[in-house]
Amino acid sequence: MSIFKAYDIRGIVGDELTEELAHDIGRGFATLLKPKTVVIARDMRPHSPGLARALADGLVKQGVRVIDIGMASTPMCYFANGRLGADGSVMITASHNPGEYNGFKLCRADAVPISGATGIKELERIVKEQAFDPVPDHPGSVETKDIAAEYVAHIQRFADIQRPLKLCIDYANAMGIAEAAVFEGRFEHDDLFKEYDGSFPNHEANPLDESTFEALSAKVREGDYDFGIAFDGDADRVGFVDEHGEIVSMDMITALIARALLQQEKGVVFYDLRSSKAVKELIEANGGDARMCRVGHAFIKAQMREANAVFAGELSGHYYFRENYFTESSGLAVLLIANLVSATGKMLSELVAPIRKYVASGEINSRVKDPAKVFERIRAEFPEADTFELDGLSVEVGDWWFNVRMSNTEPLCRLNLEAPDRATMEEKRDQVLDIIRSC
Repeated sequence: MSIFKAYDIRGIVGDELTEELAHDIGRGFATLLKPKTVVIARDMRPHSPGLARALADGLVKQGVRVIDIGMASTPMCYFANGRLGADGSVMITASHNPGEYNGFKLCRADAVPISGATGIKELERIVKEQAFDPVPDHPGSVETKDIAAEYVAHIQRFADIQRPLKLCIDYANAMGIAEAAVFEGRFEHDDLFKEYDGSFPNHEANPLDESTFEALSAKVREGDYDFGIAFDGDADRVGFVDEHGEIVSMDMITALIARALLQQEKGVVFYDLRSSKAVKELIEANGGDARMCRVGHAFIKAQMREANAVFAGELSGHYYFRENYFTESSGLAVLLIANLVSATGKMLSELVAPIRKYVASGEINSRVKDPAKVFERIRAEFPEADTFELDGLSVEVGDWWFNVRMSNTEPLCRLNLEAPDRATMEEKRDQVLDIIRSC
């Protein structure tokens, strides 16, 4: 399987991804974009510095000026791209993947992401065929720049903590340590696993895996905290637990962030089509223009730019802000929740309770022999339903709904279903799963 994926480049270091290949990717990136200036950054994995040097060497060979911002979170890399007026950026990271992995997140100018369809596949071709532009007479250069202070100052402008708060933060030994600089002086916090370690000795840095919240939830239950947060590996995602240590689903956080932002400015807010319909209801109740978005950061960011959207939230814990060049800022997401908790005088569980109107199945994967037949069968089973195909097939049947999407890489069908109560959800979930698995 190729390491050139739908949204990034990612593989096992030393086997699938080497410094020699990183050098060629640098040359290929320069050939693809024809940039004058490229920002590079890296995470805390032990092989990231070597890959960064090799990537920079490839860019410099093609005449590119490289601005190396060193070890940084992915939101910081996006910020640097836009703030420094670069023609592109590369973040060296494998996000939440285990320590043996690494990779590259690629952007054009203004932090516009490059996906498989918008450049990664062409980059793969260039690298495989060694179809690089001729080496110029004069090589490029590498300069280092610390962007952290500018990023912190930019994000802290949105902090409005009106009463003392205390949080618990699980960094998972990863880049949330850098991202959390935006919290300093804003609230008190206790920390878990605040030592950089790319082997992830305590747990996987993945807020989508509920088991990774165990240490954070236990710590919050033992202490007197307003809420807790958990970063993923490169800090472009963040998960939340309430004051009782209970996990708060990402769509509920999307709704609350939208509420906080819409109090300051009315505008377009995008929400992941897998989200509870309560998210749309809350956005509209607060004067926002609620619009569905398909899954995947490249699609969401494109939709946001087209609509000049204020904010978008994805069920995977990505929170996107116009104020960070239409990209993620997990630090800003946390500050906005903190603002809301402090301003309302309510605990996080109290803020979430009115939005938890419906019961969701969560995402359920089914391995199917013939994915193409799934949509056909579903339409046949629900002929009177309202349907649309923004991403996969969404079906609305009275007071319940579901979405079915196909995996890009495996013969998997992904189901998300929501109903007004648990009994209905379980009945309809099983009904739809029977249809899917019959294919």
